[in-house]
Amino acid sequence: MAYHPASTFSTRLISAFILAVFLMATAFIPNDDPPIRIGATMSETGAYSTQGIPARDGYLLCEKHLNEQGGILGRNIEFLIYDDESSTDRAIALYEQLITEDEVDLVMGPYGSTLTEAVAPVTEAHKMVHISPLAATTSIWEQGREYLFMVLPPAEYFLAGLIDMADRNGLQSVAIIQEDQLFPKAAGSGAVEMARERGMNVPVIYTYPSGLDDFSPILNLIKFSDVDVIGMAASSLGDFTAVVRGMKELDVNVQMFGTSGAVTEFRDELGELAEYAYGLSAWEPGLPNPGIEEFTESYEEEFGRQPSFHAAGAYGSCQLFAEAIELAGTLDSDAIRDELLNLETTTIFSDFAVDERGYQTANRGLIIQWQDGEKVIVWPDDLSQTEPRFPTPKWDER
Repeated sequence: MAYHPASTFSTRLISAFILAVFLMATAFIPNDDPPIRIGATMSETGAYSTQGIPARDGYLLCEKHLNEQGGILGRNIEFLIYDDESSTDRAIALYEQLITEDEVDLVMGPYGSTLTEAVAPVTEAHKMVHISPLAATTSIWEQGREYLFMVLPPAEYFLAGLIDMADRNGLQSVAIIQEDQLFPKAAGSGAVEMARERGMNVPVIYTYPSGLDDFSPILNLIKFSDVDVIGMAASSLGDFTAVVRGMKELDVNVQMFGTSGAVTEFRDELGELAEYAYGLSAWEPGLPNPGIEEFTESYEEEFGRQPSFHAAGAYGSCQLFAEAIELAGTLDSDAIRDELLNLETTTIFSDFAVDERGYQTANRGLIIQWQDGEKVIVWPDDLSQTEPRFPTPKWDER
């Protein structure tokens, strides 16, 4: 048979191409190893369910997408998520169960600072890396913990944008309402400190018990204190809607009202009463973060509603964990911890970088205002979508 160099070269080229295609295709097919099991709790019922349910769904959507892309370390992942019922005692018991009885490979955090503070001793005792998607109170990271990582902006800055905008508009007097829980008190104290540093007066600082039904005594105090701004920090988002309804009923008028959390349910429940209100949002779908459009579209298709920052925070934290594990090349907690301490990256949720405590240094958060039924970013200036509508009209002028 005659030798045809060109023909042989072509055959080899085709074979190499087929092999390359095969390798690319099989690179994303997990092997036969059992899935990597990730344990977590979320508040599917109780006071924090408004935030907990979308956060749970963020975890589940991340599971789906990672598995479609080949999993982590060539293995599928599988979330095991229990309902902690917004209870610290239940959350503690469930994380102990996840680690010692269910023997999960990894853990991720619950909703919020109160539950994170409760379960952190459990995850630390077992030396499990614990990325907290939705806890932000600084004191949690000031106790010498080695495996706990923050994703949100620190709680003390949750009302910073409101105070900054008020100051720039010449407002002088601020009232702070805060729920008697770890995160709200940190957010409230941060706002008080910032307002006083700006030379503003803070004549009302009111800490109320969780589960309060009647906010009228607080609102009457504010009404007769002649304040320009109300900043409110709470873990239970139903408290925000109750206060707005009470403000209208008692004709409490201020030039700015802002909250420590902005979610779609606020507008859904209040309708037009939500107009002009400000709120902290750690995330919005209009941000220029990589993969954000695909995430938003997938979330809406999967769950039939727009994602809140709680959903995006959980999803982004899951992305972050996956990236650190791939960099470490192992599920060993110390190796993953080392990668996270040195990692600077951007997920669909936010920029990420931490100091030696695992404390967030890159995420600064956003302030939105409800305008014509939509959330629009009004702070910080470099990310704002439009000017804030200021001042807020009196109730009888709307």
